[in-house]
Amino acid sequence: MGTTLRDKLNALSKDRRKAIEDDAHSLHTEYLTLRDLRKARQLTQVQLAETLGLKQPTLAQMEQNTDLMLSTLKRYVEAMGGKLNLMVEFPDRPAVHIDTFGTSINSGREDSRL
Repeated sequence: MGTTLRDKLNALSKDRRKAIEDDAHSLHTEYLTLRDLRKARQLTQVQLAETLGLKQPTLAQMEQNTDLMLSTLKRYVEAMGGKLNLMVEFPDRPAVHIDTFGTSINSGREDSRL
């Protein structure tokens, strides 16, 4: 039988193994699904659907959708008590915050030279 990932991890030093596990945890939290966010807030689909004025099957469908409108995502996040932020990053410019109403804000001031 070949070497398993567990075998490889166990062969590493404790510090190296912890660093890898920390990186994996960090990556996992960066890419949460809507379902993961809702569960982290300890809400059921029924509870969140009621807050949004939707039926539970509609919310379930929303959580599986891979192409949501920003306004829908914003409502979803705000119904859980959160705030949606959208950042645009270019390699040669500082990051730019885009609000969902069409204005761009860079360091607290409008910048039309994006």
